[in-house]
Parts: sequence; structure tokens; C-alpha cells
Amino acid sequence: MNRLSSLLSGLLLMSALVAGNVLAGEPTPQAGPPMPAWEQLSPAQRHALVAPIRERWNSNPGERARIYEHAQRWRAMTPEQRARARHGLHRWERMDPARREQMRALFERMRALEPDQRRALREQWHAMTPEQRRTWVQAHPPSGD
Repeated sequence: MNRLSSLLSGLLLMSALVAGNVLAGEPTPQAGPPMPAWEQLSPAQRHALVAPIRERWNSNPGERARIYEHAQRWRAMTPEQRARARHGLHRWERMDPARREQMRALFERMRALEPDQRRALREQWHAMTPEQRRTWVQAHPPSGD
């Protein structure tokens, strides 16, 4: 798993812990009995959940405010928004590097556009051939990580 997807996975886990919804017994995508509330977890189980976040938090002091902000935003999301975010993360993790580069370039470009311009670019993108998309990305490279 690359650095970005690892960080996103950690943020999702941290956000879920902050929100308390996953450990409070809400449905999980896994089969089996529901997980217990946080207070019912053993100290070893709590440590196993928190250790990766603690490590990421301690090793990235410059990112702490951003990590906390992401956790706050996650907490404010509806269950449907959280499901869409998880789905997007899983799609991202399965993408090949060339497709990720395309998506980075497209996302970066769309962020700078007005809604009607975004819509036009989206329509243009869907009408492009794979070769045209590669050419577009070369002309509009992502700024990088």
C-alpha cells in the first residue's frame, strides 16, 4: 500500500474511532457478531486499534492539524457519505498507477473550475479516447504529492 492510501486508511480508522460509530456496534461489512462497544474491548484490543494512529500521529507532527480536521469532517458525515468515501478509497487502492495519475490531474484541474466548467470538462473527459486522455494529462500534469 502506498503512502497516500496508507494515510487515507489511517484517517478513516481514526475518524471512525473519533466518531465512535464502528466500535459502538453499528453494522460492519464483515459477517459475524457485532463488535463490542469501546468500553468492552480489552486493553490489548484497544491498543491494536489505536497503535497505528498513534504512530502516524507521532511521526507526522506537521500533519496533525490536517489529520484532526479529517477526523472532524468524518464525524460530521452521514452514513451514506461515509460509505461513498470508503468506496472511493477502495477504488483508488485498486487503480493502476497510470489511472491514478490521470485522476490526480483531473481532480486538481476540476478543483480550480466553476461548477459549469467542471461539468463541461467531465463531459469532455468521458468523450475522450484513452490516447486523448494521456495527451491531456501530459498537458495538465498533477502537481505531485
